Amino acid sequence: MEFLTYDNAAAKYYSELEIKTLPLVSWDFFSQNFSNNQVTILDNSVLNKLETKNNWETTWDFNYMLQNETVIVVTDSKLKIVFASENINKMNGYNPNEVIGKTPRMFQGKDTDTAVSNEIRLAIQNQKPFDKVVLNYRKDGSIYKCHIQGHPVFNRKGKLINFIAFEKIAA
Repeated sequence: MEFLTYDNAAAKYYSELEIKTLPLVSWDFFSQNFSNNQVTILDNSVLNKLETKNNWETTWDFNYMLQNETVIVVTDSKLKIVFASENINKMNGYNPNEVIGKTPRMFQGKDTDTAVSNEIRLAIQNQKPFDKVVLNYRKDGSIYKCHIQGHPVFNRKGKLINFIAFEKIAA
């Protein structure tokens, strides 16, 4: 009997509201936002596990970067990709699982500036950070300018463990 009273009261309340339903657009917005948040949480979790497992000495706020659609790519010390954030797909059409095990050179092509590539290569050899704009290629073959901030990642004992790149489409 208590449930019937509650149901009747709730039905009366909702029937007297001026707006009876939410527009479908609001559900689409909510769904997209929810999906994006889930992806960011998962990527952030994987990055935090890499940080802990490899004993990184870092202060980066991965969550903030991922929410701002920064693509994060992590390689091992031999430049094989071990992690790419899900938002790489928006930038260049590749899914993260398609780039794992490959080198970042996979994004370069005939029009990529060799001088810039050499500057990046030299910074990596010297285990120094770099900040460059490079002409990269999407999965479909189209080109885009990519702003890359690359950093060597050391463990707490000072040993080079990974390289990490924070990437965005350059203007």
